[in-house]
Amino acid sequence: MATEVLPDDRALRLGRRQRALRQMAAHDLDVLVLGRQANVRYVSGTPQLWIAGTRPFGPACVLVRATGVVHLLSTWDEGVPDDIPHENLYGISWNPANTISVLQRIEGAATAKRVGTDALSPVFADLMPKAFPNAELVDGELAMRAARRIKTDEEVVALREAIAVAESGLAAAVSELRPGVSEQTLAGVLLEALAAGGVSTPSNQDVAWVTSRDHPWRRVNGDGRVRAGDLVALSAGVLAGGYIGEVGRTWPADLASGAIGAMSLYGRWDSLWDRLIAACRPGAQAAELLAAYRHAGEPAPPMPVARGLGMGFDPPVVSQHLPATVGEERLEPGMVLAVTGYVWESGIGAVFGREAVLITDGGSEVLTSSPFWCA
Repeated sequence: MATEVLPDDRALRLGRRQRALRQMAAHDLDVLVLGRQANVRYVSGTPQLWIAGTRPFGPACVLVRATGVVHLLSTWDEGVPDDIPHENLYGISWNPANTISVLQRIEGAATAKRVGTDALSPVFADLMPKAFPNAELVDGELAMRAARRIKTDEEVVALREAIAVAESGLAAAVSELRPGVSEQTLAGVLLEALAAGGVSTPSNQDVAWVTSRDHPWRRVNGDGRVRAGDLVALSAGVLAGGYIGEVGRTWPADLASGAIGAMSLYGRWDSLWDRLIAACRPGAQAAELLAAYRHAGEPAPPMPVARGLGMGFDPPVVSQHLPATVGEERLEPGMVLAVTGYVWESGIGAVFGREAVLITDGGSEVLTSSPFWCA
């Protein structure tokens, strides 16, 4: 693990920035003001420090379309790439008026006609027109979503690296799975392995849980210990280099008592997965992923069937609870999705699996390679 904060690789950050600039042109934005951390890193290539927790909107990054120049909220140079000069950094201020005065001095601010922001607070809604006096303020998140939905080749490499760390954690947890072990111990083993792989930031809260034999969408209520015959779901997710890598698997606690009942359930999961992966192709409507459950005779899960992987939240989100949004989405080459398969049987439990899938020109490529249990 590096002991210093380094900017993202030059090809990675510049490729992303060019995508953002192209989307600014497509959405007719002269200036883009960003406050969401994933968007800030996407454009600037800078891993920002001391940003944990929820906080209100603030203009942390400004991108000017005419010049391609980036201005960044930072009080130090560590992690800032050399294509963002020191004079383009502005410090944190408790007085929003001071921040606005900095924005006023940005070249192009006074003449901008359309300025997009990825979020906005009541305070900055009042103050931003002072920084951009001739501009219409519009939703800039639409341009950022369009840019981020398709990954560059360098982003796919970064995602592969994040997934590899997640899979190392999953393997460590599987090696400790046995009757009597607690869910907390399995989670600790998985997180320890992630840290050994250089990542100390998990991307999800639930890591290991015993699937319920009585309720399809619940975990077992008990003392948190694994018992003979249990099916145990493991979900490994990391935020590595700014990118989320995820993988999910289900393993029986012991082969002897779990094999007979679980074999048919795993067979159902395989049948469902064949339909899910067939729907992962360029030009396909995202609704086909939901239809895969219906054609397999399985109820759609309450969690998203698929969602974009990237820097934080990336579109699309394919869920039975978002039918209108799903109906409008088309899969395109360069998208990376976390695709979830979930089947349940009363008296046995559930088989949960999550794969990272890259949509390619000719179909798709599964980026995850962790093995599944098989009898």
